[in-house]
Amino acid sequence: MTSIMIGTMVLCFALSISVAVSIGLASVLGIQASNAHMLISVKEMFNAINKFPLAAIPFFILAGNLMETGGISRRLVEFAKSIVGGVQGGLPMTCVLTCMIFAAVSGSSVATTFAIGAILIPALIKHGYPTSYAAALQATSAELGVIIPPSIPMILYGVSAEVSIGELFIAGFGPGLLIGAALMLFVWLWCKWKGWGKTDGDGRLPFGKATWHAGWALLMPVIILGGIYGGIFTPTEASAVAVFYALVVGMLIYREIGVRDLVAVLRKSVISSAVIMFIIANAGLFAFLITRAGVPDAIGRWLEAVLQSPAMFLLGVNAALFIIGMFIETSAAIIVLAPILAPVAMHFGIDPVHFGLVMVVNLALGMITPPFGVNLFAACTVARISLDRIIKDLIPFVLVILACLMVVTYVPALSLTLRDLVYSK
Repeated sequence: MTSIMIGTMVLCFALSISVAVSIGLASVLGIQASNAHMLISVKEMFNAINKFPLAAIPFFILAGNLMETGGISRRLVEFAKSIVGGVQGGLPMTCVLTCMIFAAVSGSSVATTFAIGAILIPALIKHGYPTSYAAALQATSAELGVIIPPSIPMILYGVSAEVSIGELFIAGFGPGLLIGAALMLFVWLWCKWKGWGKTDGDGRLPFGKATWHAGWALLMPVIILGGIYGGIFTPTEASAVAVFYALVVGMLIYREIGVRDLVAVLRKSVISSAVIMFIIANAGLFAFLITRAGVPDAIGRWLEAVLQSPAMFLLGVNAALFIIGMFIETSAAIIVLAPILAPVAMHFGIDPVHFGLVMVVNLALGMITPPFGVNLFAACTVARISLDRIIKDLIPFVLVILACLMVVTYVPALSLTLRDLVYSK
Protein backbone atom coordinates (compact mmCIF):
# COMPACT_ATOMS: atom_id res chain seq x y z
CA MET A 1 0.00 0.00 0.00
CA THR A 2 2.75 2.45 0.96
CA SER A 3 4.62 1.85 -2.31
CA ILE A 4 1.47 2.44 -4.34
CA MET A 5 0.67 5.66 -2.47
CA ILE A 6 4.15 7.15 -2.72
CA GLY A 7 4.56 6.03 -6.35
CA THR A 8 1.21 7.54 -7.32
CA MET A 9 2.00 10.80 -5.55
CA VAL A 10 5.42 11.13 -7.22
CA LEU A 11 3.91 10.35 -10.63
CA CYS A 12 1.21 12.98 -10.15
CA PHE A 13 3.81 15.55 -9.14
CA ALA A 14 5.80 14.71 -12.29
CA LEU A 15 2.65 15.27 -14.35
CA SER A 16 2.16 18.70 -12.70
CA ILE A 17 -1.10 17.66 -11.04
CA SER A 18 -1.94 19.87 -8.06
CA VAL A 19 -0.57 18.83 -4.67
CA ALA A 20 -3.99 18.34 -3.05
CA VAL A 21 -5.31 16.16 -5.88
CA SER A 22 -2.05 14.17 -6.00
CA ILE A 23 -2.20 13.39 -2.28
CA GLY A 24 -5.93 12.59 -2.43
CA LEU A 25 -5.59 10.27 -5.42
CA ALA A 26 -2.65 8.47 -3.83
CA SER A 27 -4.70 7.99 -0.66
CA VAL A 28 -7.70 6.59 -2.54
CA LEU A 29 -5.52 4.09 -4.39
CA GLY A 30 -3.90 3.17 -1.08
CA ILE A 31 -7.32 2.39 0.41
CA GLN A 32 -8.16 0.24 -2.61
CA ALA A 33 -4.85 -1.63 -2.35
CA SER A 34 -5.44 -2.42 1.33
CA ASN A 35 -9.03 -3.56 0.70
CA ALA A 36 -10.30 -1.08 3.28
CA HIS A 37 -13.74 0.53 3.08
CA MET A 38 -13.88 3.76 1.08
CA LEU A 39 -15.88 5.42 3.85
CA ILE A 40 -12.55 5.73 5.66
CA SER A 41 -11.63 8.50 3.22
CA VAL A 42 -14.69 10.57 4.11
CA LYS A 43 -14.25 10.02 7.84
CA GLU A 44 -10.54 10.87 7.96
CA MET A 45 -10.81 13.87 5.63
CA PHE A 46 -13.53 15.26 7.87
CA ASN A 47 -11.51 14.55 11.01
CA ALA A 48 -8.50 16.34 9.50
CA ILE A 49 -10.36 19.65 9.21
CA ASN A 50 -12.74 19.21 12.16
CA LYS A 51 -10.34 20.95 14.57
CA PHE A 52 -11.11 24.24 16.26
CA PRO A 53 -7.62 25.81 15.83
CA LEU A 54 -7.95 25.46 12.04
CA ALA A 55 -10.76 28.02 12.13
CA ALA A 56 -8.00 30.62 12.45
CA ILE A 57 -6.86 30.01 8.88
CA PRO A 58 -9.83 31.52 6.96
CA PHE A 59 -10.09 34.35 9.48
CA PHE A 60 -6.42 35.36 9.16
CA ILE A 61 -6.67 35.19 5.36
CA LEU A 62 -9.77 37.39 5.43
CA ALA A 63 -8.06 39.83 7.81
CA GLY A 64 -5.09 40.14 5.43
CA ASN A 65 -7.35 40.84 2.45
CA LEU A 66 -9.31 43.44 4.43
CA MET A 67 -6.05 45.14 5.42
CA GLU A 68 -5.03 45.33 1.78
CA THR A 69 -8.35 46.74 0.59
CA GLY A 70 -8.93 49.00 3.58
CA GLY A 71 -5.73 51.03 3.31
CA ILE A 72 -4.04 49.52 6.36
CA SER A 73 -1.24 48.01 4.25
CA ARG A 74 -0.47 51.32 2.54
CA ARG A 75 -0.19 53.15 5.86
CA LEU A 76 2.09 50.47 7.25
CA VAL A 77 4.37 50.97 4.23
CA GLU A 78 4.47 54.73 4.86
CA PHE A 79 5.29 54.13 8.53
CA ALA A 80 8.10 51.67 7.74
CA LYS A 81 9.52 54.02 5.12
CA SER A 82 9.61 56.85 7.65
CA ILE A 83 11.92 54.69 9.80
CA VAL A 84 14.37 53.16 7.31
CA GLY A 85 13.53 54.83 3.99
CA GLY A 86 15.98 57.70 4.41
CA VAL A 87 19.14 55.69 3.73
CA GLN A 88 20.49 54.27 0.50
CA GLY A 89 18.60 51.05 -0.06
CA GLY A 90 15.86 52.26 2.25
CA LEU A 91 13.03 51.14 -0.01
CA PRO A 92 14.04 47.44 0.01
CA MET A 93 14.52 47.75 3.78
CA THR A 94 11.03 49.24 3.96
CA CYS A 95 9.72 46.17 2.16
CA VAL A 96 11.25 43.83 4.76
CA LEU A 97 10.12 45.92 7.75
CA THR A 98 6.58 46.30 6.43
CA CYS A 99 6.31 42.55 5.90
CA MET A 100 7.45 42.02 9.50
CA ILE A 101 4.69 44.30 10.80
CA PHE A 102 2.06 42.89 8.44
CA ALA A 103 3.06 39.35 9.42
CA ALA A 104 2.09 40.12 13.01
CA VAL A 105 -1.54 40.04 11.87
CA SER A 106 -1.95 38.14 8.60
CA GLY A 107 -0.33 34.76 9.35
CA SER A 108 -0.03 34.09 5.61
CA SER A 109 2.95 34.72 3.34
CA VAL A 110 0.85 34.74 0.16
CA ALA A 111 -1.51 37.36 1.63
CA THR A 112 1.56 39.40 2.61
CA THR A 113 3.00 39.10 -0.91
CA PHE A 114 -0.13 40.46 -2.56
CA ALA A 115 -0.96 43.10 0.06
CA ILE A 116 2.52 44.64 0.35
CA GLY A 117 3.79 43.71 -3.12
CA ALA A 118 0.96 45.58 -4.82
CA ILE A 119 2.31 48.76 -3.22
CA LEU A 120 6.08 48.25 -3.03
CA ILE A 121 6.95 46.36 -6.22
CA PRO A 122 5.77 49.27 -8.44
CA ALA A 123 7.53 51.72 -6.07
CA LEU A 124 10.80 49.78 -6.28
CA ILE A 125 10.61 49.66 -10.07
CA LYS A 126 9.87 53.40 -10.18
CA HIS A 127 13.02 54.07 -8.13
CA GLY A 128 15.18 52.21 -10.62
CA TYR A 129 15.38 48.72 -9.11
CA PRO A 130 15.22 45.85 -11.63
CA THR A 131 11.78 44.25 -11.82
CA SER A 132 13.28 40.82 -11.14
CA TYR A 133 15.00 42.08 -7.99
CA ALA A 134 11.81 43.74 -6.74
CA ALA A 135 9.83 40.51 -7.20
CA ALA A 136 12.52 38.35 -5.56
CA LEU A 137 12.79 40.75 -2.60
CA GLN A 138 9.02 40.81 -2.06
CA ALA A 139 8.67 37.03 -2.28
CA THR A 140 11.46 36.54 0.26
CA SER A 141 10.30 39.25 2.67
CA ALA A 142 6.77 37.85 2.65
CA GLU A 143 8.15 34.57 3.98
CA LEU A 144 8.20 36.33 7.35
CA GLY A 145 4.40 36.05 7.27
CA VAL A 146 4.62 32.42 8.37
CA ILE A 147 7.54 32.82 10.79
CA ILE A 148 6.51 35.86 12.85
CA PRO A 149 3.38 34.92 14.81
CA PRO A 150 0.53 34.50 14.36
CA SER A 151 1.34 31.91 11.71
CA ILE A 152 -0.88 29.47 9.84
CA PRO A 153 1.91 26.82 9.48
CA MET A 154 2.58 27.06 13.23
CA ILE A 155 -1.11 26.39 13.89
CA LEU A 156 -0.94 23.36 11.60
CA TYR A 157 2.21 22.05 13.32
CA GLY A 158 0.66 22.56 16.74
CA VAL A 159 -2.45 20.61 15.74
CA SER A 160 -0.51 17.83 13.96
CA ALA A 161 2.18 17.34 16.61
CA GLU A 162 -0.06 18.14 19.60
CA VAL A 163 2.12 21.06 20.70
CA SER A 164 0.91 24.28 22.35
CA ILE A 165 0.17 26.85 19.64
CA GLY A 166 0.71 29.67 22.15
CA GLU A 167 4.23 28.39 22.89
CA LEU A 168 4.98 28.12 19.17
CA PHE A 169 3.83 31.69 18.63
CA ILE A 170 5.98 33.14 21.40
CA ALA A 171 8.96 31.07 20.21
CA GLY A 172 8.57 32.42 16.67
CA PHE A 173 9.62 35.96 17.56
CA GLY A 174 13.34 35.16 17.88
CA PRO A 175 13.72 33.47 14.47
CA GLY A 176 11.42 36.03 12.85
CA LEU A 177 13.41 39.00 14.12
CA LEU A 178 16.70 37.30 13.21
CA ILE A 179 15.60 36.70 9.61
CA GLY A 180 14.11 40.18 9.30
CA ALA A 181 17.29 41.84 10.60
CA ALA A 182 19.50 39.66 8.37
CA LEU A 183 17.46 40.54 5.29
CA MET A 184 17.56 44.27 6.04
CA LEU A 185 21.32 44.19 6.59
CA PHE A 186 21.80 42.20 3.39
CA VAL A 187 19.68 44.47 1.16
CA TRP A 188 21.41 47.57 2.59
CA LEU A 189 24.87 46.16 1.80
CA TRP A 190 23.71 44.88 -1.61
CA CYS A 191 22.33 48.30 -2.59
CA LYS A 192 25.56 49.96 -1.44
CA TRP A 193 27.53 47.57 -3.65
CA LYS A 194 25.24 47.95 -6.66
CA GLY A 195 24.78 51.69 -6.27
CA TRP A 196 21.00 51.38 -6.12
CA GLY A 197 18.53 53.36 -4.09
CA LYS A 198 20.19 56.77 -3.79
CA THR A 199 16.77 58.47 -4.19
CA ASP A 200 14.82 56.13 -1.92
CA GLY A 201 14.05 58.92 0.54
CA ASP A 202 11.99 60.89 -1.98
CA GLY A 203 8.39 61.35 -0.82
CA ARG A 204 9.16 60.03 2.65
CA LEU A 205 6.89 61.31 5.41
CA PRO A 206 8.34 62.53 8.73
CA PHE A 207 8.24 59.85 11.39
CA GLY A 208 5.68 61.67 13.55
CA LYS A 209 3.29 62.30 10.68
CA ALA A 210 3.60 58.74 9.34
CA THR A 211 2.98 57.35 12.83
CA TRP A 212 -0.12 59.53 13.20
CA HIS A 213 -1.49 58.39 9.83
CA ALA A 214 -0.76 54.74 10.62
CA GLY A 215 -1.92 54.86 14.23
CA TRP A 216 -4.98 52.63 13.77
CA ALA A 217 -3.02 50.25 11.55
CA LEU A 218 -0.21 49.94 14.12
CA LEU A 219 -2.70 49.33 16.91
CA MET A 220 -3.91 46.17 15.16
CA PRO A 221 -0.89 43.89 15.88
CA VAL A 222 -0.73 45.32 19.42
CA ILE A 223 -4.33 44.26 20.07
CA ILE A 224 -3.96 40.86 18.43
CA LEU A 225 -0.65 39.84 20.00
CA GLY A 226 -1.39 41.55 23.29
CA GLY A 227 -4.70 39.73 23.52
CA ILE A 228 -3.09 36.35 22.81
CA TYR A 229 -0.22 36.67 25.29
CA GLY A 230 -2.34 38.52 27.83
CA GLY A 231 -4.68 35.56 28.00
CA ILE A 232 -7.67 37.60 26.78
CA PHE A 233 -8.34 35.33 23.82
CA THR A 234 -6.88 32.26 22.14
CA PRO A 235 -4.97 32.40 18.83
CA THR A 236 -8.10 31.15 17.07
CA GLU A 237 -10.28 33.80 18.67
CA ALA A 238 -7.60 36.38 17.84
CA SER A 239 -8.11 35.67 14.13
CA ALA A 240 -11.78 36.66 14.43
CA VAL A 241 -10.81 39.80 16.35
CA ALA A 242 -8.37 40.67 13.55
CA VAL A 243 -11.17 40.43 10.98
CA PHE A 244 -13.51 42.60 13.07
CA TYR A 245 -10.83 45.23 13.67
CA ALA A 246 -9.74 45.37 10.02
CA LEU A 247 -13.37 45.67 8.93
CA VAL A 248 -14.19 48.48 11.37
CA VAL A 249 -11.01 50.44 10.56
CA GLY A 250 -11.37 49.96 6.79
CA MET A 251 -15.09 50.83 6.63
CA LEU A 252 -15.67 53.37 9.42
CA ILE A 253 -12.32 55.06 10.10
CA TYR A 254 -10.34 55.03 6.85
CA ARG A 255 -13.53 54.59 4.80
CA GLU A 256 -11.76 52.81 1.97
CA ILE A 257 -13.94 49.70 2.05
CA GLY A 258 -17.46 49.91 0.63
CA VAL A 259 -20.22 47.34 0.76
CA ARG A 260 -19.48 46.40 -2.86
CA ASP A 261 -15.81 45.84 -2.04
CA LEU A 262 -16.75 43.26 0.57
CA VAL A 263 -18.04 40.87 -2.09
CA ALA A 264 -14.67 40.75 -3.87
CA VAL A 265 -12.77 40.49 -0.57
CA LEU A 266 -14.95 37.64 0.69
CA ARG A 267 -14.76 35.80 -2.62
CA LYS A 268 -10.96 36.02 -2.69
CA SER A 269 -10.73 34.87 0.94
CA VAL A 270 -13.10 31.94 0.43
CA ILE A 271 -11.12 30.67 -2.55
CA SER A 272 -7.79 30.91 -0.71
CA SER A 273 -9.21 29.25 2.40
CA ALA A 274 -10.87 26.46 0.42
CA VAL A 275 -7.59 25.61 -1.31
CA ILE A 276 -5.74 25.31 2.01
CA MET A 277 -8.52 23.33 3.71
CA PHE A 278 -8.72 20.94 0.74
CA ILE A 279 -4.99 20.30 1.03
CA ILE A 280 -5.35 19.74 4.79
CA ALA A 281 -8.21 17.25 4.29
CA ASN A 282 -6.31 15.18 1.72
CA ALA A 283 -3.06 15.36 3.67
CA GLY A 284 -4.90 14.23 6.80
CA LEU A 285 -6.15 11.13 5.01
CA PHE A 286 -2.66 10.43 3.64
CA ALA A 287 -1.10 10.81 7.10
CA PHE A 288 -3.70 8.44 8.61
CA LEU A 289 -2.99 5.74 6.03
CA ILE A 290 0.80 5.85 6.27
CA THR A 291 0.57 5.88 10.07
CA ARG A 292 -1.73 2.85 9.91
CA ALA A 293 0.83 1.14 7.67
CA GLY A 294 3.56 1.72 10.27
CA VAL A 295 5.63 4.07 8.11
CA PRO A 296 6.31 6.65 10.88
CA ASP A 297 7.64 3.98 13.22
CA ALA A 298 9.82 2.52 10.48
CA ILE A 299 11.21 5.93 9.55
CA GLY A 300 11.79 6.72 13.21
CA ARG A 301 13.75 3.49 13.79
CA TRP A 302 15.78 4.09 10.62
CA LEU A 303 16.63 7.65 11.60
CA GLU A 304 17.65 6.53 15.08
CA ALA A 305 19.94 3.89 13.58
CA VAL A 306 21.53 6.11 10.92
CA LEU A 307 21.65 9.48 12.68
CA GLN A 308 23.28 8.83 16.02
CA SER A 309 23.21 12.35 17.49
CA PRO A 310 20.72 15.23 17.74
CA ALA A 311 23.03 17.43 15.62
CA MET A 312 23.17 14.87 12.82
CA PHE A 313 19.42 14.29 13.06
CA LEU A 314 18.71 18.01 12.67
CA LEU A 315 21.14 18.26 9.74
CA GLY A 316 19.53 15.29 8.00
CA VAL A 317 16.01 16.59 8.60
CA ASN A 318 16.94 20.05 7.32
CA ALA A 319 18.39 18.59 4.11
CA ALA A 320 15.29 16.45 3.56
CA LEU A 321 12.84 19.25 4.36
CA PHE A 322 14.65 21.66 2.05
CA ILE A 323 14.17 19.27 -0.88
CA ILE A 324 10.61 18.37 0.12
CA GLY A 325 9.70 22.05 0.43
CA MET A 326 10.59 22.60 -3.21
CA PHE A 327 7.89 20.19 -4.37
CA ILE A 328 5.19 20.03 -1.68
CA GLU A 329 3.10 22.91 -0.36
CA THR A 330 4.10 23.96 3.17
CA SER A 331 0.76 23.18 4.83
CA ALA A 332 0.60 19.68 3.33
CA ALA A 333 4.24 18.94 4.22
CA ILE A 334 3.72 19.94 7.84
CA ILE A 335 0.53 17.91 8.27
CA VAL A 336 2.11 14.80 6.75
CA LEU A 337 5.59 15.05 8.28
CA ALA A 338 5.05 16.60 11.73
CA PRO A 339 3.41 13.49 13.25
CA ILE A 340 6.29 11.41 11.87
CA LEU A 341 9.29 13.57 12.75
CA ALA A 342 8.24 15.27 16.01
CA PRO A 343 8.28 12.03 18.09
CA VAL A 344 11.72 11.14 16.71
CA ALA A 345 12.99 14.62 17.56
CA MET A 346 11.70 14.20 21.13
CA HIS A 347 13.52 10.85 21.31
CA PHE A 348 16.76 12.74 20.59
CA GLY A 349 15.92 15.19 23.38
CA ILE A 350 14.95 18.05 21.06
CA ASP A 351 12.20 20.33 22.38
CA PRO A 352 9.10 19.89 20.16
CA VAL A 353 8.57 23.66 20.09
CA HIS A 354 12.15 24.23 18.88
CA PHE A 355 11.73 21.47 16.31
CA GLY A 356 8.48 23.08 15.14
CA LEU A 357 10.32 26.34 14.46
CA VAL A 358 13.00 24.44 12.52
CA MET A 359 10.30 22.80 10.39
CA VAL A 360 8.38 26.03 9.78
CA VAL A 361 11.48 28.09 8.87
CA ASN A 362 12.80 25.35 6.60
CA LEU A 363 9.52 24.67 4.80
CA ALA A 364 8.94 28.42 4.49
CA LEU A 365 11.99 28.33 2.22
CA GLY A 366 9.88 26.17 -0.09
CA MET A 367 7.70 29.21 -0.68
CA ILE A 368 10.59 30.94 -2.45
CA THR A 369 12.28 27.97 -4.15
CA PRO A 370 11.25 26.68 -7.60
CA PRO A 371 9.43 24.85 -8.99
CA PHE A 372 6.42 25.24 -6.67
CA GLY A 373 7.23 28.33 -4.59
CA VAL A 374 3.85 29.96 -3.99
CA ASN A 375 5.39 33.31 -3.01
CA LEU A 376 7.31 33.35 -6.29
CA PHE A 377 4.14 32.89 -8.32
CA ALA A 378 2.37 35.60 -6.32
CA ALA A 379 5.28 38.06 -6.68
CA CYS A 380 5.63 37.32 -10.39
CA THR A 381 1.90 37.93 -10.82
CA VAL A 382 2.17 41.34 -9.17
CA ALA A 383 5.37 42.25 -11.05
CA ARG A 384 4.05 40.77 -14.32
CA ILE A 385 7.21 38.83 -15.15
CA SER A 386 7.97 35.16 -15.71
CA LEU A 387 9.39 32.96 -12.96
CA ASP A 388 12.66 32.21 -14.77
CA ARG A 389 13.62 35.91 -14.78
CA ILE A 390 13.87 36.22 -11.00
CA ILE A 391 15.96 33.11 -10.22
CA LYS A 392 19.31 34.93 -10.47
CA ASP A 393 18.19 37.65 -8.04
CA LEU A 394 16.58 35.08 -5.76
CA ILE A 395 19.69 32.97 -5.03
CA PRO A 396 21.38 35.46 -2.62
CA PHE A 397 18.15 35.76 -0.61
CA VAL A 398 17.86 31.97 -0.33
CA LEU A 399 21.45 31.79 0.96
CA VAL A 400 20.69 34.42 3.62
CA ILE A 401 17.63 32.46 4.82
CA LEU A 402 19.65 29.22 4.84
CA ALA A 403 22.28 30.86 7.06
CA CYS A 404 19.54 32.00 9.44
CA LEU A 405 18.05 28.50 9.39
CA MET A 406 21.34 27.05 10.63
CA VAL A 407 21.34 29.53 13.52
CA VAL A 408 17.72 28.66 14.38
CA THR A 409 18.56 24.95 14.22
CA TYR A 410 21.70 24.89 16.35
CA VAL A 411 20.97 27.76 18.75
CA PRO A 412 17.71 26.60 20.38
CA ALA A 413 17.90 29.43 22.90
CA LEU A 414 16.94 31.81 20.09
CA SER A 415 13.51 30.17 19.99
CA LEU A 416 13.08 28.93 23.54
CA THR A 417 14.39 31.71 25.81
CA LEU A 418 11.33 33.94 25.43
CA ARG A 419 9.03 30.91 25.62
CA ASP A 420 10.64 29.81 28.87
CA LEU A 421 10.39 33.30 30.35
CA VAL A 422 6.69 33.60 29.55
CA TYR A 423 5.56 30.08 30.38
CA SER A 424 7.73 29.54 33.45
CA LYS A 425 5.68 32.07 35.40
